[in-house]
Amino acid sequence: MAAQPASPAPVQEPGLRARKKQRTRDALIEAAHRLFLGQGFARTTVDEIAGAVDVSQRTFFRYFANKDEVALAVLAEAEDHFIELLRARPAEETPFQAMRAAIVGSWRERGAGHDTGPGSVTAALELIRMIENTPTLLAAHLRRVTEQEQVVIRVLAEREGVDPAGDLRPAVLAAAFGGVLRAAHLSWSADQEETGPEGMIALIDRHLDLLAPALVGDWRR
Repeated sequence: MAAQPASPAPVQEPGLRARKKQRTRDALIEAAHRLFLGQGFARTTVDEIAGAVDVSQRTFFRYFANKDEVALAVLAEAEDHFIELLRARPAEETPFQAMRAAIVGSWRERGAGHDTGPGSVTAALELIRMIENTPTLLAAHLRRVTEQEQVVIRVLAEREGVDPAGDLRPAVLAAAFGGVLRAAHLSWSADQEETGPEGMIALIDRHLDLLAPALVGDWRR
């Protein structure tokens, strides 16, 4: 009589450890942002952030090198996600259309299910204001933005089949687009009529609509 095949050994759910680590990281970011926005960046300590999540300072430093890094974490992730969306845009779109669709998609996805609280669009924009008003954070943020701009240049060059070393259009578009986005972020205010992701998207659209007229239009007409 043939031996029956052995029953497969139970397999532990894949990614369980990774998901637990991600939850801890997300909790630290949320606690940090809540403290930063509530009492200011300078007054908030690493011990307070760790304590709010009921973990040790040592655990905090497994995820973040310092307060600056946790403060910039959400924006860094948003920038990475924008690049992912840009890579995925249809080839028939112009570079500007692809970038515009990617940033709209990024903000819309960010706002899904987060109308209020640390994960909301409002909280993200308040963090941007905090970063702009904190010299050490602003310096770190601008370094990160510069690095990401180089990635965007490469993505645009690959999409269009051009060499960015000789063709300056990817670099010019990436710089102009980044500058317009920063202007849109800084022009936002918490008491504006439109709130949430759609309010931010509308604000970005108004700024992007003025990009070409501002560059080549006659301002006196």
